[in-house]
Amino acid sequence: MSSSDDDVPLAKTPMSKGTMNGNGHKSDGIIPKSVDKAMDKANPPVANGAPGISIRNGPMDEMEVDGPEVNGKASSKRKARGSMGKGKSYKKASDEDGEDEEPLSKRRRVSKGKKKVDSKSDSDDTPLVSKKPKAKSPTVMRKPVKASETAIGESEDSDAPLGVKLAKEKATIQKRAEKEAKAIRKEEKEGSAKKQANGTTPLSSKRKSSGVKKEDSDDDVPLSSKAAGKRNAVSKPEALTPKKKSKALKKEETEQDREAEEEEEEYRWWEDPTKGDGTKKWDTLEHAGVVFPPPYQPLPKNVQMRYDGTPMRMAPEAEEVAGFFGAMLNSTHNVENPTFQKNFFDDFTKVLKETGGATDNEGNKVNIKEFSKCDFQPIFDYYDAQRAEKKALPAAEKKQLKAEKDAAEAPYMYCMWDGRKQKVGNFRVEPPSLFRGRGDHPKTGRVKKRVQPEQITINIGSEATVPAPPDGHRWKEIKHDKEGTWLAMWQENINGAYKYVMLAANSDIKGQSDYKKFERARELKKHIDHVRKDYEKELRSEVMAERQRATAVYLIDQFALRAGNEKGDDEADTVGCCSLKFEHITLKPPNKVIFDFLGKDSIRFYDEVEVVPQVFKNLKIFKKSPKTDGDEIFDRLTTTQLNKHLSGYMTGLTAKVFRTYNASFTMANLLRDMKLTGSVAEKVVDYNEANRRVAILCNHKRTVAAAHETQMEKLGDRIKGLKYQKWRVKQMMLDIDSKIKKKGAEYFELEDDLDQEWILEHQNFLVEEQRQKIEKKFNKENEKLVAEGGKEMKHKELEERMEVADDLAKKFKKENKSGKVEAEGKGPTIEKCEASLEKLDQRIQNMLFQAKDKESNKEVALGTSKINYIDPRLTVVFSKKFDVPIEKFFSKTLREKFDWAIKSVDENWEF
Repeated sequence: MSSSDDDVPLAKTPMSKGTMNGNGHKSDGIIPKSVDKAMDKANPPVANGAPGISIRNGPMDEMEVDGPEVNGKASSKRKARGSMGKGKSYKKASDEDGEDEEPLSKRRRVSKGKKKVDSKSDSDDTPLVSKKPKAKSPTVMRKPVKASETAIGESEDSDAPLGVKLAKEKATIQKRAEKEAKAIRKEEKEGSAKKQANGTTPLSSKRKSSGVKKEDSDDDVPLSSKAAGKRNAVSKPEALTPKKKSKALKKEETEQDREAEEEEEEYRWWEDPTKGDGTKKWDTLEHAGVVFPPPYQPLPKNVQMRYDGTPMRMAPEAEEVAGFFGAMLNSTHNVENPTFQKNFFDDFTKVLKETGGATDNEGNKVNIKEFSKCDFQPIFDYYDAQRAEKKALPAAEKKQLKAEKDAAEAPYMYCMWDGRKQKVGNFRVEPPSLFRGRGDHPKTGRVKKRVQPEQITINIGSEATVPAPPDGHRWKEIKHDKEGTWLAMWQENINGAYKYVMLAANSDIKGQSDYKKFERARELKKHIDHVRKDYEKELRSEVMAERQRATAVYLIDQFALRAGNEKGDDEADTVGCCSLKFEHITLKPPNKVIFDFLGKDSIRFYDEVEVVPQVFKNLKIFKKSPKTDGDEIFDRLTTTQLNKHLSGYMTGLTAKVFRTYNASFTMANLLRDMKLTGSVAEKVVDYNEANRRVAILCNHKRTVAAAHETQMEKLGDRIKGLKYQKWRVKQMMLDIDSKIKKKGAEYFELEDDLDQEWILEHQNFLVEEQRQKIEKKFNKENEKLVAEGGKEMKHKELEERMEVADDLAKKFKKENKSGKVEAEGKGPTIEKCEASLEKLDQRIQNMLFQAKDKESNKEVALGTSKINYIDPRLTVVFSKKFDVPIEKFFSKTLREKFDWAIKSVDENWEF
C-alpha cells in the first residue's frame, strides 16, 4: 500500500465488488449497510460469549467452517520441529546430557515388571508428578493436543472453567481501566487549574505519578513519601538535616569523600528526571573495540571428511565449513532437517568451488555433488573428543584458563561513557558457523561467514583514542555518533541485518530504555478508554479502511497479536496482525476465530479465540470474494498507518505498547487484591499463579518444552526419594521403641507409589551418588595439594574412603533382607526422628508446590510476561509487600538488569 493512501479518504474512492484498483485492494472502499444487515440476520448475536480469552485447548464443537482447518499453502511450512529427515541419524545415546540429566526411572532400571500407575486416577493420594502421560505419537500433529485441566488452569474448586472466569475478570479489569483513566485525567485537570491559580503543583494523595523519585527544591523528603502521608520512605535513605550534623559526622564524610575517589559512587539515574530526555546520548565515549574469534585451526591430517567412503582433502576454508556441520551431528533436529541440509550443502559446494575443490589422498579431483554420500562422522568424533578432553580437565586448570581468558578480555568488558565506567554487553564478534534460526526458518543451515575488521564500524568519542584493528587490517569506518548508543556495528551475511555492540543490560542506558518502555505503558492508562471507545465505534464504520484499522486494534488489544511488518521475498514467511493473509484465519460461526500462521522468529502461532459478533462479521467481510489464499485480510492497512493513528492518542503509542500495558495493568490489579499468608514457597506459587493469569489473559503462550516430561519425572523421583527417607526414619523409630507401633500400622507402611523395584533402583542410585561425591572430593583435595606444592594422595586413600559407600550398600542389602532399619546417628531418640520427619514433610510440600507450578505453567510463557511485559516494579512491590526475597523471582542477571526497579520503589508503589 502506498504512503499516499494516508491522505486520500477511501470513502471517496469506492470500488465495485470483486474488482481490484490500482493500489491492489480487493476490499470495497465502502461497506453498504445492506451487507451489514444481511450478515446480522445470518449470524444473530451470541449470548454468553467469552471474547478476549483464548480457548485454544477448550472443547472443539463440530460446526460450519469457512475453510480447511489446515490453512492453505502456509500449512506446509508449519510442521512441528523435530527430526524431519529420513537420512542417517548421527545421534548416539551418550551424545546428549549424560546420565545425570536422565530421570531416575529411565537410568536405573534393574528389573522388569514395574508397578503400573493409573494415569486416569484423580485420587488425592496419587502425587501430581506420578501421573505420567501416555507416550506421544511420532507423527506430526497439525493442531496442539488438548491440555489437561492443570495445564490450562481449570479451577479445582469450581465447575466453571478458568477461561470463563478469566473472561469475566478481564471485562472487570477493563471497566476498572476506564474508571482509572477518567480519574487520572480529572486529577490532572484539577491539578493544572490549581497550578495556574497558585503557581504550584499539587501533590496527589491517591496516586504516585511514576517510579522516579523527584526531590523538592527546599527539603530532602521524597515527594512519594509526602503523597503517601505516613507511608515509609522509598528505599533511598533520607538525608540528614543540618541540625543533626556534627563534627564527628563531618569527619566521617571527609573520609567517605576520600574513599569515593577510589570507588565510584552508585549512579541512581532513575532519580534524575532530566537524564535521557534529549536525543544526544553522550558527550564523551571511550572503549577498546571488539574481540575477534580465534583463527581457524586446520584438522589433523588423519581427520578427514569422507565422500562415498573416500577421505577428502580440501582447502582450509572449505574444511572449516565441513567442520561446522560435522561438529554438530548430535543436534539431529538441525542436521536431519532437509532445509538445513540443502542450504548447508549449497554453501559448502560453493566454497569448495571457490577454493579449488576436493581431492582424494592421491591428489585426484573429486566432484562432491551428492549430500547423501558425505560422511562427517570422523570430524564429529574429533571435535567430540576435544570437548570431552576439555570437560575432563582438572578444576584448577579450568580455573587458570578462565582467568587467562578474563584477563585478555578485561579491557573490552567496560567502556567510559560520559566519564562513568559502564559494562559492555556483547563485545565479542560472532564466530563463523552455520545459521540455525528459530522455527522453520528458510535460511537455516546457511554459512555465517567470518566477520573481518574491514566490515566493522566503530563509534567512539572524537577526543578518544581509536582502538587498533588486528595487524594488517583496518576498520571500515570511524564514527562519532552521539545520538547512538552502540559502540561498534557490522552487517551479517545471512539476512543482511546489522549487529551492534551495545552496553550490558544493567547499564544506565539499557535501564533507561526499559524504564521508558514501562512509563509509556503507564501513560496509556490515561488514554485507554478513549482508544477502546473509538475502535469499538469504528468497528461499524462504513469506510473499509477505518473498519479494518479498528478490527486490527481490537485484535492487538484483546489478543496481544503483534502488528507485523512487510517481508522481502528472501525473508522468513512470518506475519503479524496487519499482514495476516486469507489462509491464516479460519472462521467458525457464530463467533470463533482460528489463527494459524508463522509469527515472530518463525514460531507457529496457533490460537482459537472467541470475538465479539461485530469483529467476527468484519473478518467475514474482509475475507469476501474475490479474496483467496495469498491475499491480505487487512489490505487497506499497514503497520505504519496503524502506528501513526495510535500516536494521535499519545506520543510514542504503538501496537507494541498494548502488550506491555495489558500485562502490567492486569498484574497490578491482581496484586492490589492479594492478601497472602503462608510460607515463602506458597507465596512464590501464588505469584506465579498471578503471572500465569496475566499470561492467559494476555495470550502469552509457548509450546510445551520437549524436556518437560523428563523434568517432571526427575522431580517426581526427588519427591519419592524424600518419601523413602521418611519411611526409613519411621522404621528407625520402631527400632528405638517397638511400642510406638500403637500409632497404627498404616503410619509405618510404604506409600503406594514406592514399589520394591523403585526402592532397589533408588538404593543403587544413593550408593553411586555417594561414590561420586567421595571421588570428587578426593580429586579436589589432590588438586589443592599439587597447587600448593605438595604430593598427591595415593589411590589407596580413595579406596579407603570408598568403604563408606560400600557400607551403605551392605546396610541397604541387610535392610531389604530383614525388613528392619537400624536407628542412625548419635543418641537417636523418638523426638529427633519426629523433628526429621517434620523437615522432610516441609521439603516434600515445597517440591509438590514446584511440581504443581511447573505443570500448570508448561503451556504459558511466564518468562515472557515477567521479563518483557510486566513492569518489574510490580514484582518488586510483591517481594516487599509479602516479604519474599527478590531472588525468588529474578535471577542474578535479571537483578542487575532491573536494578533500577528494585531500588526505586517501595511496597506502596502503583503502576
